[in-house]
Amino acid sequence: MAPRPWGEWSTALSHLALGAVSLHAAVSTAQASRGAAAGFLLQALAAATMLVPGLGTDEDHLAGAWVATVIGLPLLAFDFHWVNGDRSSANLLLGGGMVLAVAGDHLGAEGRSVASQAVVLVVAVTILIVAVFTTNTYGMWGGVMLGAAGLLSRLEEDRLLLLPKEDICCWALAAGSWAYHRALHTQRLQWE
Repeated sequence: MAPRPWGEWSTALSHLALGAVSLHAAVSTAQASRGAAAGFLLQALAAATMLVPGLGTDEDHLAGAWVATVIGLPLLAFDFHWVNGDRSSANLLLGGGMVLAVAGDHLGAEGRSVASQAVVLVVAVTILIVAVFTTNTYGMWGGVMLGAAGLLSRLEEDRLLLLPKEDICCWALAAGSWAYHRALHTQRLQWE
């Protein structure tokens, strides 16, 4: 068996990190917040499908990433807004994600790409705004990292900082997931 090239190891490591961070966040938030735990779990499952060769086609991986983006991220935002008393924004974000999930089959590849980017940026910005007003530093970092992952994924370059662009995005998502997990924990402690 031939050794794997660095690019394959880099991709596997970044998806493993994203999956592990997201799974840990899902397990540790399950008692306090079922919505956020479900969002983290969707991210972990999408990352895990990329780790197992032959588990599915590229289309299956894209479908997993689509679900993790348009349902998982709004679930995270829903809980963050809900905990901070912003019920209308929470419901609007979650409802918008559900509508996009249902309408995904009617969008072309470019339409799904634009829609997923919009979801990522809206979730990142709204959580960042709430975090700034509640002085939740972890929420601010989570918003910045998620926004960075969304913006980096739109770049034309295939490589950034000597790594594949997809890997950099996974590392940013992993950091953002860790920060959101800490932000939710911090907010829950403040309200208790």
